[in-house]
Amino acid sequence: MAYTFVEHSVPLYYETIGSGTPIVFVHPPGMGSVTFHRQQRELSSSFQVVTYDLRGNGKSGKGNKPITMDMLASDLHELFNHLQIKEAIVCGYSNGGSIAQHFALQYPHQVKALILIGGFSEVCTPLLYGEFLMGIYAVKWHGLSFLANVLGRSHGITKEEQQMIANYVRLSDRKRLYEMYVTGLHYRSTDRLHELRCPLLLIYGARDYYVHAYGRLFQQHAPDVRIVYVDEARHQIPTKHDAELHLIIRSYFS
Repeated sequence: MAYTFVEHSVPLYYETIGSGTPIVFVHPPGMGSVTFHRQQRELSSSFQVVTYDLRGNGKSGKGNKPITMDMLASDLHELFNHLQIKEAIVCGYSNGGSIAQHFALQYPHQVKALILIGGFSEVCTPLLYGEFLMGIYAVKWHGLSFLANVLGRSHGITKEEQQMIANYVRLSDRKRLYEMYVTGLHYRSTDRLHELRCPLLLIYGARDYYVHAYGRLFQQHAPDVRIVYVDEARHQIPTKHDAELHLIIRSYFS
């Protein structure tokens, strides 16, 4: 188990394995670094794979301040410095992609390329808005256990994997998780996408219809965008379509 401290006092849990070009994975609120356990195993032969728990999630500390996107980007910046990573591929999944985008905009010199899995630059469609509201109300009214079971069942393939993910979600701090959902709901990078200095690779499930429209937004506003659709996939690509994801990443960056 490895930790660094951000803002001098908040412990941030991380794992790093492999060698080569660093690729840093950013998980959606609640799910933690365990989201990328398949990527750790399969990509570490080609990359230095870095995973970590956002503050208030998993094994990281929650801190005393309310969550902001600037704070989450700063945490990642401090992790880069701790690991002496000058430049990396940054890969964000789902709402973790919003954090990855903000990091790329705030610290462009540290991002070699940006990968967004099921990513969006703002929440401006009814279905995605509804997804966020479900997360917000689940945390507020039903608690972590309900949300943990939903995320575990939707992402895990085996019962063991479902339970592993659910147990990790339960480690989250309820207040910080609620703040992350609200922050993600209101985050908007669309008007700043022209500032991106790195290539942007968008990976969508071919059946993940409710986020496909966001690909067009990225193409309209960002300077260097490529989109790949994974056949038969919905949203849960890191766990349920990991082989295709690894093939895509290696084909673009190895």
